[in-house]
Amino acid sequence: MRKWRFYIILCLFLVGAAIIINRLVLLQVKKHDYYQALAEGQQKILETETGTRGEIFLSNGEPLAINNIGKYVFLCPREIQDKEGVATTLSAILELDKDWVLSKAKKDNLFEVIKYHLSEKEQEDLIRENLEGVYTKEELFRYYPQKTLASHIVGFLNIDKEGQYGIEGYYDETLKGKEVVNTREKGPFGFFSSINEQSSGENLFLTIEPSIQFTAKELLEKNQEKLGFDGGQILVMDPYSGAIIALAQLPDFDPNKYSEIEDQEIFQNSAIQKIFEPGSVFKPITMAGALNENKITPQTTYVDNGIVKIGDWEIYNYDQRTWGEQTMTSVLERSINTGAVFVERELGHRLFLKYIEKFGFLEKTGIDLQGEIFSENRSFLEGYEINFANASFGQGIDVTLIQLAKAFSIIANGGNTVTPHIVKQDISENDINEKEQVIDAETSLTLTNMLVSVVENGFGKAAQVESYYVAGKTGTAQVSWPALGIQKSGYSDKTIQTFIGFAPAYNPRFLIVVKLDDPQTKTAEYSAIPIFKELAKYIIDFWQIPPDHE
Repeated sequence: MRKWRFYIILCLFLVGAAIIINRLVLLQVKKHDYYQALAEGQQKILETETGTRGEIFLSNGEPLAINNIGKYVFLCPREIQDKEGVATTLSAILELDKDWVLSKAKKDNLFEVIKYHLSEKEQEDLIRENLEGVYTKEELFRYYPQKTLASHIVGFLNIDKEGQYGIEGYYDETLKGKEVVNTREKGPFGFFSSINEQSSGENLFLTIEPSIQFTAKELLEKNQEKLGFDGGQILVMDPYSGAIIALAQLPDFDPNKYSEIEDQEIFQNSAIQKIFEPGSVFKPITMAGALNENKITPQTTYVDNGIVKIGDWEIYNYDQRTWGEQTMTSVLERSINTGAVFVERELGHRLFLKYIEKFGFLEKTGIDLQGEIFSENRSFLEGYEINFANASFGQGIDVTLIQLAKAFSIIANGGNTVTPHIVKQDISENDINEKEQVIDAETSLTLTNMLVSVVENGFGKAAQVESYYVAGKTGTAQVSWPALGIQKSGYSDKTIQTFIGFAPAYNPRFLIVVKLDDPQTKTAEYSAIPIFKELAKYIIDFWQIPPDHE
């Protein structure tokens, strides 16, 4: 009897053990992956995070765009019962449109951002009111400590954390942190330990010299009221490396307050995003091609009768002046339109077009700023006789300021093409020597001599800096009606006045372009040149450049 009971208990034990073992096999072997994943799902949280955005610095290390911690306010509309009351109070505290806040409060969701970068007072007022469904949260936001100083260079970070315009836009992928998946794991006491993987964006250091940038901006501001120009740009560049030393523009804006700007056109960088007819600053380009092809010399003469007739078209000199017999040097000194037409004819249309292409006027320069444009110059490329004649002295052909700076750098540096850039690069002497040669070094020197003569003896005299040779050229171009959005042929009374120069002329350390939109002066001699001279003198003193003659 006892054995029978023993065997029954043993069988029950064995059956139970078999059931347990089978269950363990099922859980630990056959469904191991499933239950492991289930456990990890209960113990671990996966979060997608974006690394910190890289910061931007000027050439001396001063910050231009940095990351700061601040607070923003958001709504949880589903929690708000008195939507009208919350909108009224919130709009008063934050100085926002009530209807706009109310439209956000009426949405059927859990999250609506109302305002970023709250002031301390706004934060205190929100805490005091303690509105239902209204929350604040810390965030990392973009701050621009230089404010308006280099706004068109840096651009800004928009509400969607995307770079727009300038460096922020062009280098957005480089600056932005990469997305990573972080794991938060539950510990034995219910706490979470975080495993963080840092993937921040790169920091960028610019070629912009802050003192020169500030001085250029200050000169524009100081002269705007006096000269009455609509807008203005100053560009300073190293003609050998292509590094942009300063790029100032009016009107400007504060990137910290970009959302307050109603006219979106203010965000455009005129140096790279606006085309214009350059006028007489284009004459050295025409002259460069003819000199390089040995079609003329500085002493080549022609007789100016004050007019050139091409079919029904008539081309006059400025103020309809007649100069008589002139050399090619005096054509530049006195900025004679008919002389430029003579040079283009000596060069020939095919070669003239070739040099326009080689100097880079039919393509982008490749500068590292977002939104660069260029003109295809379709009207000029129609190839009529009048098109080539007008283009020889900078009319009927469209360029950008940065294209002009690049072209004059070729003249200044011995004939080699450059790529303008604003982020510091490692450029060796070999890199410079391997650049494409547009004109011979001899042509570069000859044309530099002629441009020095423009400043010493011609219309550029006001650009002289004592004890330094300066090479330069003025340009006063009429603005066409189509450029003003008026569909009729011909030109308005508005002008664009420009001066381009480099110094010291025979070993240039810098090139300056000053462009003023419709100043209330007769020519660039009285508007752009004085600004150029003051800035050139400042740079020479600031860099302590030794004199090149007594």
